[in-house]
Order: sequence, then structure tokens, then C-alpha cells
Amino acid sequence: MLYCLSHHISYSIHSPNSLNTMTEVLVISTTTIQATKHGDENSTHKIIDLVPWDLKYLKLAPIQKGLLFHKPNTNQIDHLKQTLSSTLNFFPPLAGRLVITQHDEPNNASCSIICNNAGALFVHAKAEHTAIADILQPKYVPPIVSSLFLLNEVQNYEGTSQPLLAVQVTELIDGIFIGFAINHVGVDAKSFWHFINSWAEISQGFNKPTNIPSFKRWFSNNINRPIRFPFTKEAQKQPFTNEAQNQQCEVSSHRIFHFSKEQILQLKSKANAEISSSNSSEKIIISSLQALLSHVWRLIISKQNLKPEERSAFVLPIDCRTRMCPKLEDNYFGSGIGATGYVIMQVGELMESGIGKIAMEMNKVISIQSHHEKVVNNYESWLKTPSIPEAGRSSSNLLIASSSPRFNYYGNDFGWGKPIAVRNGVGLKRNIGRVIVLGGEEEGSVDIQVCLPYDILEAMGNDHLSMDAITV
Repeated sequence: MLYCLSHHISYSIHSPNSLNTMTEVLVISTTTIQATKHGDENSTHKIIDLVPWDLKYLKLAPIQKGLLFHKPNTNQIDHLKQTLSSTLNFFPPLAGRLVITQHDEPNNASCSIICNNAGALFVHAKAEHTAIADILQPKYVPPIVSSLFLLNEVQNYEGTSQPLLAVQVTELIDGIFIGFAINHVGVDAKSFWHFINSWAEISQGFNKPTNIPSFKRWFSNNINRPIRFPFTKEAQKQPFTNEAQNQQCEVSSHRIFHFSKEQILQLKSKANAEISSSNSSEKIIISSLQALLSHVWRLIISKQNLKPEERSAFVLPIDCRTRMCPKLEDNYFGSGIGATGYVIMQVGELMESGIGKIAMEMNKVISIQSHHEKVVNNYESWLKTPSIPEAGRSSSNLLIASSSPRFNYYGNDFGWGKPIAVRNGVGLKRNIGRVIVLGGEEEGSVDIQVCLPYDILEAMGNDHLSMDAITV
């Protein structure tokens, strides 16, 4: 069976915080897509035991990213369903479900992925009053975008019953938006785009993906599997009903700032020139991304009424695939985020420093936290005292970076042309302080989506003197 049809329905989704008819999305059909080839051993589905790098996302939101295309000349819905089914042959975990088992002991739970071909969710929808320009032209990400994704307000542990992969294909007046949502326990951003790139290849007629995924997880020596940790599903929903946090979400906005290749090179050159003129004997080379994030961090803090002695933090997730000894396989499919860098500086120091000093602090933290021995020590320490982090209270001076400009965003041709824009989903809506880094449409350019209160974003956009390296 190529795919299993669940039901055809028509109903409307309205984006929150808006009554404009542009925000209406009409769902045409809902389909469960299964892999075309599933093992004959129906009674013994493959189980993938998970590691701390995966498990830490259980209480967080799925990854949501979407691609905007010009409208094809012919209907592509059946083509996308068929090629998704074929692609799942190579990515069986995404057609599976989570299994969370409770045990009678202090660390009372374990979690695995069962590759049972329960299927991915595919929704065909229409936004009859929305055009490409309605998504691309506003300075702020419009409310309609949240309605173009599935698994909103879902936490990853709910993957026991919710699909691990959910795709919504929404027809616009003059375009198509494909919103992808994948459970974060099963993928990090690198694996997320590995799957999307592979689906695009299959859609173009490839018999198999260029990069066949490996689902073998990295376990340190002599670990008892599955890994045990404290967790009960019944207690999980409460943190997201806090009225104060819901109110905080209502005042947050998303705005995308575009940086050209030339502007990024200027920032990199400036940062490296600043540190080379210092008295430091250390030989450090600042990367383009470190220089860019330092510039954005400093700018955000400058638009808040913070005291010099207050502290601000920038959180950097670190992919450890190439930092381990030996290196993990490039096709390692799961989460390779084995370290997190916390760069903490006083507000006064941030404002007085150039971007070179800030970027140097980022560089040092990444180097220390991503060293093989440090990663292994953190891994083994977690095993001794396991805990699953919750989505913390949002703050405008606690910034969390995610994603990377290095992924292949604009090469994803599903058969009618390449995308013209990338957009991020909302997830749990508790995302003030998120700094989402995406590759721009022009080669070497970067789009950064920032989620902060409106007044901060507006001040950033209006400060042309401080933002001389930014175009909005």
C-alpha cells in the first residue's frame, strides 16, 4: 500500500490574534502516509533506543520549518504523497512512534522509537485569500504562517500517539507552502534537512537518496539500554497553562532580518581585526556566524533598558558529529547536539565591547564545551543524574540560537521549481528570545528570525546607524 487514506474533510483553521479573512485555512483532506516497503516481520518492529542527546527534547516542541514555492502548473498533491511514501522507505523512524515505558524504580521511564510504519500525517489545505506577497512583504511574520504548520502546541513526548512527521501542503492564490513538522526527539536540524533534501531528490526521480541515513546512536561504553530517566506523562501539561506565560506569548512578535554575503564578510573582517589588535596571545579565528550573532546580540541588548551590571546570556547548541573522536558518521540521523555553549556577559561589557570581543567569548565557549572529553563527561554525568529539561521561562535578555545557514534550504525542488523563501513555525509559542538562523535565498546570505516583544524589534529596525550592516 502506497498510503492509507484516513479521511477527506473540509474545515477552517484561523490563526490566533487576527480576525482577517486572510488567516483562514481550509483543510481539504487528511491522509496517513506509510512507507511502501515495510519489513515482513510484522510482529518484531525495529526498536531504536535513544540517547541523552535525543531524550533532552521530550518536553520541548517539534521542529517546524516550511518552504514557500511559486504555484505549479499542475496539481502536485498525489505526486507529493507518493514520493513521501517512497522516501519513508529510507527513513522508517519518521513513520513510527515513540514508546515510553514506565518502570518500578527511581529513574522510572525509558523511551525508544518503534519503526512500526504507523505512518506520517499529510494534510492538504487551501488558503484562498492568501498570496505569496501576504507572507513575504510584511516586516513581521504574519499570523497566517502559524496555520501553515501541524503539531502546534504539541510536546515531543506526545509522539507516543501523535505522528513523528506531519506535513501540511497549503495552496495559496499564487503559490504553495509546504510546512514540515518533525518530532525533535527523532531529529536535530541537520537530520531534519537531511530528510527534506532526500524527499526532494525522490520527488525528482532519484531511486534512493544521495545520503542514506544511519540510525545507529552513539552510546558511551557499557550503558544499559534503554536508558532510564525520571518522567511521568501525567504531570507534563501543567507548565504550559501558566497564565502569565500565556500573556507573555501574546506580546511577542517575529521579525526577519536579512544579511547579504557582503555584509556578513564585513562583520567577520571587523571582528577579526578587533581581536588581532588586542594584546591576546591566543590565535583565534572568528567565523562569519560568530561575528553575525555577536552583532545581533549586542544590538538586541542595546534596545532594552537594562542596567550595566545585569547579565545577558546567549545559548549556542553545538553539533558534535565532527567533534567526537572518532568522528560520527556524516549521515548520523538523530540529534547530534551533544553540547551547549552558554556565553554570559554583563550588559555594560556587551555595550562597551566591539563585536570582536563578544565573538571571541563565543568562540572560546564553543571550543571548551565541544571538546570530545568534555562531551563524554557531560554525557556520563547525565546518566548518573538524568533529568529532562523543560521549556524555561522566556526572557528578552536570554537569547537562544537555533538552526544554521549551512543547510540546503533552496535546493529542495519537488518537481516544479525551487523554493523562494523559508519560514519557521511557532511550536509552543513560548519562544521569546529565539534567534533562528536560516540561509538566505542569495548564496552566502543569511536570514535571522528574531522573536522578541514588538517594541524591541521595532527599535532594532529603526536604528539605521547601529544597523548599518543590516537590511530589513
